[in-house]
Amino acid sequence: MTSLPVEYLSPMAARVEEVLALFGYEITPAIDAIDAAVSGYGGLFDPGTTDSEKRAAIDEVLAAGVPSSPQSPQQSTASDFVLYVDGSSRGNPGPAGAGAVLQTGDEDIVRLGRPVGSRTGNNIAEYAALHLGLEALRIWYNPESVEIRIDSMTVIDAIWGQEEAVDPPTQYSSPIEDHLSTLPDHEWTHLADSDPNPADARATVGADIAALGPN
Repeated sequence: MTSLPVEYLSPMAARVEEVLALFGYEITPAIDAIDAAVSGYGGLFDPGTTDSEKRAAIDEVLAAGVPSSPQSPQQSTASDFVLYVDGSSRGNPGPAGAGAVLQTGDEDIVRLGRPVGSRTGNNIAEYAALHLGLEALRIWYNPESVEIRIDSMTVIDAIWGQEEAVDPPTQYSSPIEDHLSTLPDHEWTHLADSDPNPADARATVGADIAALGPN
């Protein structure tokens, strides 16, 4: 998957975003690769790892290019999918991340996450999460139907509402509408705060990445 749009990120967070794109935004193997490149003990989120050690590890992973055994998404011949999406912003605006999890049946087949911006609101993070999940669905699978599970009524009203949205369009709005227009069938389900959402953890890690810096 190519790099996706971002808001402002620190140079370090932007470099981690490049690593995520290299791994198709599969957030766990991407961070594992950075952690493995850190000399000795420590890792990307270890407070004992210096900024220079983090930069060196990130540069090493990027220099290596696409992994010799790429972390490709799990193959599936299913035609019906469930897409969980979630955005997270600390401070609203603040460091923000997006998460998306694709399921067939009750099985996770893709778990994605990414930083969205270092001073980004929650609504933008929610749009970015929906865009992330739909992009993955378009690239890797051939869906006949998808149920999108999302907790943001702002995004639901803007994308599926009958009245004009209160929020202005974002850089994600047009790609989202384009992706949805190619799906034979799709529907949305509004998640309550108490409903489980596996995308939440990925969005949280994305926000952790967005908070990296300033170097």
